[in-house]
Amino acid sequence: MAGGGPLEPIVHDNPLTGAMSHAALEAVLGHSFTRPELLREALTHRSALHGRRRGHSSNERLEFIGDRVLGLLMAEWLAERFPQEQEGDLGHRLAHLVSRPVLAKVAESVGLESALSVAPGEARAGVRRLATVLADALEAALGALYLDGGLDRARDFVRRAWEAPMQAQEVPPKDAKSTLQELAHARGKGLPVYSVQARSGPPHAPEFIVIVRVGEQTGTGSAGSKRQAEQLAAADLLKVLAG
Repeated sequence: MAGGGPLEPIVHDNPLTGAMSHAALEAVLGHSFTRPELLREALTHRSALHGRRRGHSSNERLEFIGDRVLGLLMAEWLAERFPQEQEGDLGHRLAHLVSRPVLAKVAESVGLESALSVAPGEARAGVRRLATVLADALEAALGALYLDGGLDRARDFVRRAWEAPMQAQEVPPKDAKSTLQELAHARGKGLPVYSVQARSGPPHAPEFIVIVRVGEQTGTGSAGSKRQAEQLAAADLLKVLAG
């Protein structure tokens, strides 16, 4: 089943602050919520709950749901789009399309940053721009869309919002860590060695810095999870080794 047309243009509620209204986000998602509290919850960062009375929720539960919905819909789409490919290549494509960097770019493309509710201090620190925060909010919005509008509405949004990264995949992407290991082995350098050099940020938005070493050469990656930081470090070193 093909998705609908291109994403609706982003209309901001306040042109001075750039804040996006819920109505504008509904237009982007392609759905008018019968339970608007789901959308509010999806746009509520954990930090925004400090000092509020009980009964309010952050977007973490909806993120959990949205993550599963995205995996299902993306797997379905990939199987349709690449009927001749086997599980390995489809898995690499899926891992890329649901990765934090891609999710963050999609979130930026729909203007999700300006719709997020965060604590004033976190806002001043630029939390809204963190890839992990944007990716989590996008998954939460998808979870809310699924719960309120069903799988068809969620599918339509995914196929519109991810059309560009999907089109960019002419060939299955290779896992950076696997590629680096193969290259290191081919050059007789031994296995890459990964180490966490630093961990910073609050518990709900951590940032890891990882260094990978092959022989005397190193690569560095920074991300909101150790696994993603390792992938970015491997990609960084691959650029060095290719130079």
